Amino acid sequence: MKNLKGACIFGQSGGPTSVINASAAGVFLEALQQEAITEIYGAEHGIRGILEEKFFDIRKEDVKELEYLKNTPSSALGSVRYKLKPVEVDDTDYKRLLEVFKKYNIRYFFYNGGNDSMDTCNKVSKYLQSVGYECNVIGVPKTIDNDLATTDHCPGYGSAARYVATTMMELYKDMTVYDTGLICVVEVMGRNAGWLTAASELANVHGCGPDLIYLPELDFDVKKFVNDVKEVAKKKNNQVLIAVSEGIHDKDGKYISELFSDAARDSFGHAQLGGLASVLANLLKDEIGVKVRPIEFSLMQRCGAHVGSGRDIEEAFNAGKWAVKYAVQGETDKMVVFERVANGKDYKIEYKLLDVALAANAEKKIPNEWINKEGNGVNKQFVEYALPLIQGDPKMPLEDNLPRFAKLKKVYAKNK
Repeated sequence: MKNLKGACIFGQSGGPTSVINASAAGVFLEALQQEAITEIYGAEHGIRGILEEKFFDIRKEDVKELEYLKNTPSSALGSVRYKLKPVEVDDTDYKRLLEVFKKYNIRYFFYNGGNDSMDTCNKVSKYLQSVGYECNVIGVPKTIDNDLATTDHCPGYGSAARYVATTMMELYKDMTVYDTGLICVVEVMGRNAGWLTAASELANVHGCGPDLIYLPELDFDVKKFVNDVKEVAKKKNNQVLIAVSEGIHDKDGKYISELFSDAARDSFGHAQLGGLASVLANLLKDEIGVKVRPIEFSLMQRCGAHVGSGRDIEEAFNAGKWAVKYAVQGETDKMVVFERVANGKDYKIEYKLLDVALAANAEKKIPNEWINKEGNGVNKQFVEYALPLIQGDPKMPLEDNLPRFAKLKKVYAKNK
């Protein structure tokens, strides 16, 4: 819908990343340049903040602090895991959203997140269209899991991938200093797609990476796993570095971590994974009798802005900026996507739009042809895909030689 004039609102949802605020900076700084956008709001805790009428007046923020968002990890506005019910089941939330949008004359809605967040974006857009309320809705992609369909890669992945690869290299150096055996089992985030765990292979570009990598794209066989480790241990003086996705599962689809305990569920109904490294470490200790150390990267891999990818920061910022540009041009019901047009040293992408419905609840997994025939590693094709995404200095601003993060005033908006 073209020629819309009114306020815009931006929300963040799902798990944070080290560059999600770079997208926020892109949205806010570009919105400040657009005459069609009268007010700029940041929703506190995503869609819930809109429902509860809690959002910040971004025009009251210092522009310099908005710039600092580029290097500030986590979700500066506060995130949320809140799933809208289908409108035909319960339209209460939708009616409330419409009420708030009308009250503040919100004509542009930007939502930053992964699969479930794009589902929210799609539902809100479709509802507003059905009731005849003019509002351009654009999804801004985000996820370290890199599993959003329709886009070459996702903002947040490159930085998290660099963290994983860098830390793997450091672990390799640490665990190989002794003349005694040590097996390290490193658990990396990734529920149903192994993009982030596969990034550990980038450490092998310089000879300091894992010996074995296990992804959720393939069924996990415990006996084969033990045999794989034994084979490597024989060749490498009982020193083995292993990377495993938290979401690896058996042939029946049961998460390996759930085989030994019942996992709790989040608000989206997903099993809350974790503890897999300890489970596998105990198994190997009993089977092999060598010292085994479990390591879980946990939250560090998604908030490690100090080893972020400069390219990832730039692309995340541009994703937010282009979302605003496209919306003001009249686009709606879409998500910003990256299309790779050149690879390697000539790497280049273009920022395009696709229907947000195509990304909602759709997962992109690592192609089988990128996984080795043994099922315990990835090949050169993956490295050629991922290596360009971790390039570039994050140019972290410092204060007292510590990171200088954005310090927002967070003044609540008032209806005028």
